[in-house]
Amino acid sequence: MERTVPSTASEEIDLFLRTVYSLLRSTTDVQIRTLEEVHVAMNSLLHPNARKQSPDTSAFIYSLLRLPDCMPEVRLVVLGQSSAVFERSGYGNVESWQPISARARRRRCFFNGQDTLACFIASRSDIDDVIPSLTAYQVEWNKLHFLLQRADPGLLDCAQCPSDLDFPALAQAMEMSVDDLERMWVIWGERFNDLLHQIAQRRCSLRVRLLSGSLSEYWRATRMWWDPIELACPDLLERPVYFVSSNTHSMANLLSGYALQHENELVDYLSDSANSKLLDEWTAIQNGVNTHRENFLYYVLKKFQQSEIGRYAIEDQTRAERAVGMTRIPPVHALDIEAQVIELARLDPALLDPRLLDDGGEFLRKSNALILNIDYPLGLAAYNILNKVAEHSGTVVGVYVMGKSATLNGVLGDVMIPNVVQDEHSRNTYLFKNAFSAADVAPYLEFGTVLDNQKAVSVLGTFLQNARIMDVMYREGYTDIEMESGPYLSAVYEMYRPQRHPVNELVNLYGVPFDVGILHYVSDTPLSKGKNLGAGALSYFGMDSTYATTITILRRILQLERARLSDR
Repeated sequence: MERTVPSTASEEIDLFLRTVYSLLRSTTDVQIRTLEEVHVAMNSLLHPNARKQSPDTSAFIYSLLRLPDCMPEVRLVVLGQSSAVFERSGYGNVESWQPISARARRRRCFFNGQDTLACFIASRSDIDDVIPSLTAYQVEWNKLHFLLQRADPGLLDCAQCPSDLDFPALAQAMEMSVDDLERMWVIWGERFNDLLHQIAQRRCSLRVRLLSGSLSEYWRATRMWWDPIELACPDLLERPVYFVSSNTHSMANLLSGYALQHENELVDYLSDSANSKLLDEWTAIQNGVNTHRENFLYYVLKKFQQSEIGRYAIEDQTRAERAVGMTRIPPVHALDIEAQVIELARLDPALLDPRLLDDGGEFLRKSNALILNIDYPLGLAAYNILNKVAEHSGTVVGVYVMGKSATLNGVLGDVMIPNVVQDEHSRNTYLFKNAFSAADVAPYLEFGTVLDNQKAVSVLGTFLQNARIMDVMYREGYTDIEMESGPYLSAVYEMYRPQRHPVNELVNLYGVPFDVGILHYVSDTPLSKGKNLGAGALSYFGMDSTYATTITILRRILQLERARLSDR
């Protein structure tokens, strides 16, 4: 059988990656400027205007959101898997440095307050993510530096917010639209003026160093992440486990009932004038225009907890979750991935989201099963994590993956259900029986379409695609582009076969003796150049597909558990 896969058109990407890893073998710092030419030559879809003199504002903002806010002060970025790796390389206890995070990427980072940023990496995928982000950031910073040096210095002080009369003139001097400059103002907030002064005063010249690239260190880092989970919930070693890779808010909201119990308080919060649009949406729901009242309350709860008056509700919700058998285990070392362990027998059927059960949930009291839900990891970390879960837990009854994806045939908010996954890491094409179909998701999705029987590609990194690759993907019928499914399926293969997963083969997973389900909600439409939800937080309407997929996964788990208990 001839198998044409998207990697046949990735010569520019391959050159970039070979250059990166050959340079990172060095025991000295690597200048990011060494990578600028091969980065630009990739013609990345996320950085299409890299060669132009005018700024590629979208690429700059994308990298800003995926790098910590301290980047203007950073000169050296050091990558390592654990604190021990940093200590052996002479960096002391980096965990005593200032912890700092990016807005749109979960990665444990620490800043020494001067010029060095230490980033913990969970797998090679973190390198494939960090290096292009740093390079795009530097390229675009230096474009802005050149333009601001030529601009009238007074503009920086006179145009400090969009309402200032000189704001359009500043945007013109920076060769970008007023809307793009306003996006930067929203991201930087009070730091806007100071950061523009910093950009005008100096060029960006970053250095990076990889302390250890060994596979054993990644395995050791994964074990360090797992140990606190096993310590907090030793029952994982003996009891049936449903493994879910999703997020740490949607499942908790659906199962704890906290937001639904505090409906009046959340609606009162909406009376604030700053929330007028949400209040209009609530009025529409009350009038029957939109039907998913529960999704709305879950979204408002998050906003409420981020406000000054609602911060107490974070700890209050945690207590409510513990009361119904939900334990959160925050990351302690290495991987920045929170875990939740949920005891099905302790769930209160009366508090569950009404869409989860078609009848009473009395059967739950007899259950000895657990749900292990983790904040979805990045790329190859998924393979390491699921291997560790399989090795150190009881019988795995199901593996369910929910995550974001880009689509070549849908729109934002759609849900993609693949039954073929091309994995760029192993180069395998995985065929599997997906536990879900369009009929399972559609009743709970109000604003999008469900597309099942799709073909997905698990790519190496967000910057590592260009128009040529996209063209091959589309011509070969690959419409679902994401980062975790392939690594997870490589681990699934090893969970029931007595050997390591193959490489560059067509792999049939229809013999897997447990449930496997993968659902992706669309956050990007690269071919249409549509808005990119990945560049910021999902809007209220983006939450619709998140909850539709979470409900589908939980309904599947509850149905399987009912059947499992009836067979005992």
